[in-house]
Amino acid sequence: MKFGIFDHLDRRDVPLHRYYAERLDLVELYDRLGFYAFHVAEHHSTPLGMAPSPSVFLSSVAQRTTRLKFGPLVYTLPLYHPLRVAEEICMLDHLSKGRLQVGVGRGISPIEVGFYGVDPAKSQALYLESYAVVMKALTSEVLDHEGEYFNFRNVPIELRPLQDPHPPIWYGVGNAEGADWCVANDVNAVVNGSLGRVREITDRFRSQWAATGRPDEQMPLIGTSRHVVVAANDALALSIAERAYSRWYTSFMHLWTRHGTAPQFAPFPASFQEAQRQGLAVAGSATTVREILAEQIEQAGVSYLLSRFAFGDLTLAESTASVERFAAEVMPALSAEALVS
Repeated sequence: MKFGIFDHLDRRDVPLHRYYAERLDLVELYDRLGFYAFHVAEHHSTPLGMAPSPSVFLSSVAQRTTRLKFGPLVYTLPLYHPLRVAEEICMLDHLSKGRLQVGVGRGISPIEVGFYGVDPAKSQALYLESYAVVMKALTSEVLDHEGEYFNFRNVPIELRPLQDPHPPIWYGVGNAEGADWCVANDVNAVVNGSLGRVREITDRFRSQWAATGRPDEQMPLIGTSRHVVVAANDALALSIAERAYSRWYTSFMHLWTRHGTAPQFAPFPASFQEAQRQGLAVAGSATTVREILAEQIEQAGVSYLLSRFAFGDLTLAESTASVERFAAEVMPALSAEALVS
């Protein structure tokens, strides 16, 4: 069982330079406390994402940490030229001495990709071809490709990643077929949704992996994420979480509300209490959080838990206290339980 961080870098009411500095302070804390990896979202023209260029922010993460793995979850590939993505991946992998983790996807918001002139109806095909080009560029000395959106002939590849053949790949899985693709391509998966839905996909993932005949210890990670607040007692944690989640949810829905619509797949309810009831969030004392997460991990069948410790209007002090309690009183116990089971 491994423990990581997922961060939208959603807006707070502080100057942006201070916001980045405080987030990097938190990232240093994740590094010191032994978290596995830090994953940052990519969003555009919305308060949900203050890191619209993940590579820029992650280059600072590379220099401020020594052990923590990190990466985008995900690069929205339809918005990039694939050669540029491949070059940034190589740079970040070397800057971090081989700690980069690369998430890829087509982008969850058609509104955002539309701002960049991408037809949402074509984004899946564009994503698939872009991904194919990126993988060729990471593993070839000369790039040749002929497709619907990109054509390359005899392009020299001067940058190669430090990790051989390339950094680990991550993908957000929303259905059982996505699990099949991850298994076939040796890709780590992050699954969000109800516990039952997550379990359906993790069972499919393990079944497909077993069918390949490869050993269990080589299986990619299967993760899910939670908003998490750990405080001195349940009442205080819930009060903090409700306030911060309300601000985060407003940012999450910002573009949809502005356009008078709603996301096709919206796994998050408007209130923290409902999110907690559905198993998408947890707030409480270390004991409460530990007990709830232990049960959820077993029910979901995941091998990786990503926590959001910084969201909404949580202050640096609130997030720091929550992270420290989690690392000292929750994470070790959950790791021990996973070893026993």
